[in-house]
Amino acid sequence: MSGKVKIYYFNGRGRMESIRWLLAAAGIEFEEEILESREQYLKMIKDGLLMFEQVPMVEIDGMKLVQTRAILNYISAKAGFQGKDMKEKVLVDMYVEGARDIGDMLLPLQFLPAEDRENSLKNIRKIACNRYYPVFEKVLREKGGGFLVGNALTQADLQLLEIIIMVDERMPDILKDFPHLQEFKALISALPQIHAFLQPGSQRKFMPDDNYVNTVRKVFNRS
Repeated sequence: MSGKVKIYYFNGRGRMESIRWLLAAAGIEFEEEILESREQYLKMIKDGLLMFEQVPMVEIDGMKLVQTRAILNYISAKAGFQGKDMKEKVLVDMYVEGARDIGDMLLPLQFLPAEDRENSLKNIRKIACNRYYPVFEKVLREKGGGFLVGNALTQADLQLLEIIIMVDERMPDILKDFPHLQEFKALISALPQIHAFLQPGSQRKFMPDDNYVNTVRKVFNRS
């Protein structure tokens, strides 16, 4: 790899957090350029750093990558997190997209008026418990536990664990009826690179707060 990886995003989770998880799991060190002002964002566009004028952006292997899925797929392939053959890869892709469906429901929460968040959380809980968690529970039960796909860590495991932990933060009892997901959470969280990433002081970000929301709105000039 040519040079240290550098990521460009806000000081928060958003669409960069899954990339941070993947880099950490792969043992790839990275630096962060924190986006804090609209002027900084506009300069990045002027300097030609942001194709499509969007973040996340990741500098890796001499490239400036944008579009979250493209970045994740590149790092995943580089780290060997895509499965051992085409059949495993398509399973990984399906499970990643399923977990991401839940993540996409969580992303806007902090941007909603406080009075609307409770209803949104109730809806997320209903959808997760009725549609998504039962699927992953069944996959793990039929496999007899372990990883979602094959016998090695993949992007699907990382994406699902990230989502489980983010949902748990807001709904601590949500896994009570899903014993295999509980076991999965414990297993993947205990892997050395993941365990380190989950400790205080790592480059993992925490639940977005009002400061994060205000910075995003300021940078993108949104009310």
